[in-house]
Amino acid sequence: MTRVAAVDCGTNSIRLLVADADPDTGELVDLDRRMTIVRLGQGVDRTGRLAPEALERTFAACREYAQVVKEHGAERIRFVATSASRDAENRDEFVGGVLDILGVEPEVITGDQEAGFSFTGATKELAGREDLDKPFLVVDIGGGSTEFVVGDDRVRAARSVDVGCVRMTERHLVHEGAVTDPPTAEQVRAMRADIEAALDLAEGTVPLREARTLVGLAGSVTTVAAIALDLPAYESERIHHSRVSYERVREITERLLASTHAERSAIPVMHPGRVDVIGAGALVLLAIMERTGAREVVVSEHDILDGIAWSLA
Repeated sequence: MTRVAAVDCGTNSIRLLVADADPDTGELVDLDRRMTIVRLGQGVDRTGRLAPEALERTFAACREYAQVVKEHGAERIRFVATSASRDAENRDEFVGGVLDILGVEPEVITGDQEAGFSFTGATKELAGREDLDKPFLVVDIGGGSTEFVVGDDRVRAARSVDVGCVRMTERHLVHEGAVTDPPTAEQVRAMRADIEAALDLAEGTVPLREARTLVGLAGSVTTVAAIALDLPAYESERIHHSRVSYERVREITERLLASTHAERSAIPVMHPGRVDVIGAGALVLLAIMERTGAREVVVSEHDILDGIAWSLA
């Protein structure tokens, strides 16, 4: 086995996986998996730059992760950065800070690369399941972008579009510097139109409607699943490979978009960093299910982070 460390830095969160990987058996054994909400993409859609406070939050998490990697003695490390750092004018400041702290340069990957990692991480365990039809459509709903990948044993088509829970919230649900709570019907309609336009773009490359199994990744999807399961606290083991019906996703999305900040905060499984953006993330998932005709979504806790780990093995 090879001990590897994978870091995925997105628009809303930064995550670490330290694992032992065995390419011969296809086994990936977690040693440490953690997530920190850093909101690196704060204001990027508006300013085109990474905010100083967002960079400092991210660097603080990197310092914590560097200690974890050292304690576990990982042989190889790979740091992948996605949507927010792709878009920012001052990405060099971000790259230099990460290099100083972790000793590895972050790879600011393309949307297609991001999609490939997500597909590998999400489907490696599902490939042999007889109860799931192929091809898979893997959707990774991030903070700044959403990746769409269709494939069976390999990727057939992939596309990344600039629609994510943070970007949609900042673009449509913020008024005079604060998130409208709850959003107005007009704001939701505008957000939905933006999401539909992004789906049109994705469908120009990826045959969304040909998929037979929808696999959903990342925090918006797993949070919706946790709410659907009515969990008293977040339980990764119960969420992983759970199935949530279209009707339940629609019900939860409507509830989140009609609720106040206090009501969303009171949901037991709600991470504080997702309170303001979960409504937008759930709406992206709902729109995808309606576009593809999916009757359910298979939820995976294994995603781009696991794909990055496998790339090191």
